[in-house]
Amino acid sequence: MKFFVLLGSAVSLASAMCSHGTSLSPRSDSIAAPSFGYTGTIGPLGWHSIASGNLECAIGEEQSPIDILPGVISSVSGTTLNVQLQNYAHGAELENLGTTLEAFANGTMFLNNKVHSLRQFHFHTPSEHRIDGEHYPMEVHFVFESADHDLAVLGFLIEVAGPGETSLPVLRNVFRHVEDASEFGEVTHTGALNFDQLRRHVRDSDVFQYSGSLTTPPCAQNVAFNIVRNPINIDVSVYKRVKKILKFNSRYTQNHPGEKNLLDFARDILDAN
Repeated sequence: MKFFVLLGSAVSLASAMCSHGTSLSPRSDSIAAPSFGYTGTIGPLGWHSIASGNLECAIGEEQSPIDILPGVISSVSGTTLNVQLQNYAHGAELENLGTTLEAFANGTMFLNNKVHSLRQFHFHTPSEHRIDGEHYPMEVHFVFESADHDLAVLGFLIEVAGPGETSLPVLRNVFRHVEDASEFGEVTHTGALNFDQLRRHVRDSDVFQYSGSLTTPPCAQNVAFNIVRNPINIDVSVYKRVKKILKFNSRYTQNHPGEKNLLDFARDILDAN
């Protein structure tokens, strides 16, 4: 079963951003078509020119995603995050924002001596982060926010299950009715969501941590990224169904935190010539 979210002319274009549902972009009953994309002049190379508030996309020096180099990017045991995710026996809403598929759920994560509350989780194909140069077919970002509005992301790299490998049941159920949210503005329901196995996966893994940014406009910085080192698996059939809808929605790899923004670097080279 699918239904449509009504469009409103006064709705912020920020609705399609990775910060949707947070204080930066509060959730609304209606959403506007996204002003950015992943190809051509509205793609990542042009995000800074779409709106004046997007300048960090071109000059920010703590941008995401990055190629995570073990030994360079620090890591902690997943147990320190004390991730808690609420289960949904009757499923949750899955919404097509035009740039991603997003679901809303409740949960908490403990980070920097503060409790962060889960606002939503959404997906990218292919993965935005790489580990030691290796990319993955998908990535999911669980977006959290503290009471004083600090943002944090818990990211999982998603691999396609091979012969004899098991996939994560919650991924199958998230996308159980994904074809009913194949177009912008469509909303459907997931199957039953049980995050117990995912929580155990975090607990049993190391988690890379760095200070980065939203991976969509306005590319706001000071986002605490937590990327789980061990990937989770998805069925190949489910992956193909999701990829057909998401298509390509990943920002290109950024420079490492503290290094010059790649667009700013390119501008310097062009100006010198």
